[in-house]
Amino acid sequence: MEEYILRHIDEEPELLREIHREAHLKLLHGFMVSGHLQGRLLKMLVRMINPLRVLEIGTYTGYSALCIAEGLEEGAEVHTIEIDDELEEIIRRNFGRSPFGERITLHLGDAAELLPRFADEFFDLAFLDGDKRHYWEMYETTLAKLKRGGFLLADNTLWHGKVVEKEAAAERQTQGIMEFNERLVNDHRVEKVILPLRDGLTLIRKK
Repeated sequence: MEEYILRHIDEEPELLREIHREAHLKLLHGFMVSGHLQGRLLKMLVRMINPLRVLEIGTYTGYSALCIAEGLEEGAEVHTIEIDDELEEIIRRNFGRSPFGERITLHLGDAAELLPRFADEFFDLAFLDGDKRHYWEMYETTLAKLKRGGFLLADNTLWHGKVVEKEAAAERQTQGIMEFNERLVNDHRVEKVILPLRDGLTLIRKK
């Protein structure tokens, strides 16, 4: 079914295909790259929402940031935060290879420490894809920087299906995702829906 879907949607741009392949060849957790289907969905959602300012928590190789930047109108921007400074060279190289890289600003460090520095700046759209152990805390910090009516996309919310496996609940990252999902369902500040796409993507709208 996945192969059928990929054959019947927009093609994955060649640069993104190369980034995806390089991540699987050179990095320990290559599966963390968004990939063809989610990447095209991110671009489409950006086209639909038409944000001026986008925040991403968790850059990794820059694949998802480039998909978001590809969907932006001229003059719009992405601010992406990556805590692992060892990825900086890879990220900057990937951004430099893309005509959309100039729309992206990379920030290295902990999002919890960096976001308060944006002072009175707010975002129209956010993509949350950071440390699953602290997902709720990152969500709260990110939501505070989101405009009213803005959207937040939370990745990996089905976590390889482990959210419904009792034996997996002891893992800290699984616990983080399960806590996030349980608290989010009762968060009346937002509207939310989980898409069973790839590893789970939750669409959230701030009221």
